[in-house]
Amino acid sequence: MVRENLENVEKRILNACQRVGRHPEDVTLVCVSKTKPAEMIQDAYGYGKREFGENKAQELREKYDVLPKDIIWHFIGHLQTNKVKYVVGRAGLIHSVDSCRLAQAIEAESVKKGVVSHILVEVNVAQEASKFGLRTEETLELVKQAAALPHLRIDGLMTIAPFVENPEQNRPVFQQLRELSVDIDSKNIDNVSMGILSMGMTNDYEIAIEEGATHVRVGTGIFGERNYHIEQSEGCRRI
Repeated sequence: MVRENLENVEKRILNACQRVGRHPEDVTLVCVSKTKPAEMIQDAYGYGKREFGENKAQELREKYDVLPKDIIWHFIGHLQTNKVKYVVGRAGLIHSVDSCRLAQAIEAESVKKGVVSHILVEVNVAQEASKFGLRTEETLELVKQAAALPHLRIDGLMTIAPFVENPEQNRPVFQQLRELSVDIDSKNIDNVSMGILSMGMTNDYEIAIEEGATHVRVGTGIFGERNYHIEQSEGCRRI
């Protein structure tokens, strides 16, 4: 099942890239493996996948410890400051930095572990009350604050678009994030790159690619439905 699903997702990524004249190698597929057992991750790994996403700090730690070390882990969920210790040094990219306090906690843990942490700033473009992330007008200030922390590297922006029946409805969300990244990039802030746009999930990743996504986060489309209730209070939905 996993291999067949991956083939389908990769074909759809290729088609989306072709529609807008992009190279498929410029789009990174993050296989969102949250709640899924290590065996399913191994299936995707056997197919050549190396980039996986988790949204629980302790689950990432557990999988990191038992799965191949050449996996690049993406932390994509809301990160509490008291769980930063489980993520720093394990995640190759933290997608969900949405406050100066969290950035400072990641900096402190990075100093302790002697690493540099790569992060994305999470933007709540659609301003959904159930989602975490900054308003677009707040984003530049946090980017500047995080850029001053020597053990952080700001690599771009992330958003979680609303869950909609028609993916076309999310096109303006992705357009706004891309425009915001271009605006921030034009400021030429030291220690800041806007090279990554993490946007698009199972329901809408093709639209996100057409609008410039460099990283798409696909879980259900690869691993199938999950067997737990989605908690709106955590800002989660089908990924």
